[in-house]
Amino acid sequence: MKSAVETLNPTRVRLTVEVPFEELKDSLDAAYKKINQQITVKGFRKGKVPARVIDQRFGRGAVLEEAVNDALPKFYTEAVNEAELNPLGQPEVDITELKDGETLNFTAEVDIRPTIEIPDYSGIEVEVDAVEVTDEDVDKAVEELRERFASTSPVERAAEDGDVVTIDLEAKVDGEVLEDGIANGVSYTIGSGELLDGVDAAVTGLSADQEATFASELKGGSAAGKEAEVTVKVTQVAKRELPELDDEFAQLASEFDTLEELRADSRKRLENMKQYDQATQAQERVLDKLLELVEVPVPEKLLEDEINTRKHNLEHHQLAQMGLDLEKYLEIQGKTAEEFDTETREAAVKGIKTQFVLDQLVNQEKLNVNQEELTEHLMRRAASSGMSPDQFAQAVVEQGQVPLLVGEVARGKALAAVVEKATVKDTNGEIIDLEDEEDEEDETEAAEAAAESTDATEDKAEGEADAKADKAAEVEEKTEG
Repeated sequence: MKSAVETLNPTRVRLTVEVPFEELKDSLDAAYKKINQQITVKGFRKGKVPARVIDQRFGRGAVLEEAVNDALPKFYTEAVNEAELNPLGQPEVDITELKDGETLNFTAEVDIRPTIEIPDYSGIEVEVDAVEVTDEDVDKAVEELRERFASTSPVERAAEDGDVVTIDLEAKVDGEVLEDGIANGVSYTIGSGELLDGVDAAVTGLSADQEATFASELKGGSAAGKEAEVTVKVTQVAKRELPELDDEFAQLASEFDTLEELRADSRKRLENMKQYDQATQAQERVLDKLLELVEVPVPEKLLEDEINTRKHNLEHHQLAQMGLDLEKYLEIQGKTAEEFDTETREAAVKGIKTQFVLDQLVNQEKLNVNQEELTEHLMRRAASSGMSPDQFAQAVVEQGQVPLLVGEVARGKALAAVVEKATVKDTNGEIIDLEDEEDEEDETEAAEAAAESTDATEDKAEGEADAKADKAAEVEEKTEG
């Protein structure tokens, strides 16, 4: 077999492959064997029909088609390996010549990973928000905790803002009660905004056993997105009572004995959260600076697939779970379809560039992922997915996605290596040390999170060698003899 490579652009090549006919022998033998198992010829036992009879009865072209389809992936893979290419996705294969007993020639166009030169990045400087926790921040956190420990007591009066009402709901569309449009005994805090639009105004001023009707667009269920006539009946009104902010509350709501200790712990928690946010912000801004330094060509087919993947996931997974379609989502976001398309394209381009650059850094810095790092990452991913670590690990193995997780960790380490050499200052001009030993695990997690936005392209970067040539008519056309 002989092969040559022609560079069409920085991200696409054309392989020209010439295969001597004798190298098709194994595939031809396999083709005759396969056809033998599928046909019945009078006078011959099943599976024992001679090759010459198959050629006479069914045509040599059918055998050649089967043989070529079997052989192409192997020859394509050999050509890719010989040229030391990193293909992205499936090739476009064209059989240029097939002469029975002489030769098989074909071309294969495929996207490849571009060659990337990463310049010195040690001079990167970024600014991040300062970690500042005010007394107001602490007050808000304690108040939220206080809200969680509120109690309720029934009252004999009309419902007011902040009251907890028990209500029955009935929704009609076009005068018909929906099968899933009835809910009884629903507990609802007036003003929380956790139910249908218009329910707050409808129940405010109602006493027990009173009802009202209002119009609202349904957010979920069988009639999601439709305008419904909703009848709401109040069965109980209860007043929320917040506990006093004192040492007794601290003992009720936490492991602390005094309110002062509780407030100090709340301040520390807020500081930790803001430090994590600061680290994530640093990772993202260093990544942006790094991408500005590197020229990264993006394969158009890969970009198109990535954009389609992002749109599909948004429409059929995220929005579907919320009972929204894309049109309604854009209305809520205040965006036009053109703005959405532009933003999606920009995000996809950044995602692909990020993966290419960080993967190049992984190779350049010779970064490896050990079992402990992979296990820690798996635990975090399991927690964010709502699955147990065992369930998540099993799913990852069954779907063959272990290399994807390894790639995520490796890219996180690559980004962390860049951040380590960058200068990070806060808005007060103070230099931030992101290598604080106490926060090392958090910084690693932040780096992985910043580098994880490109997972949707990873499966295409594995280099699929499935070059099955669906060229039956072409094979027969170019078959001689």
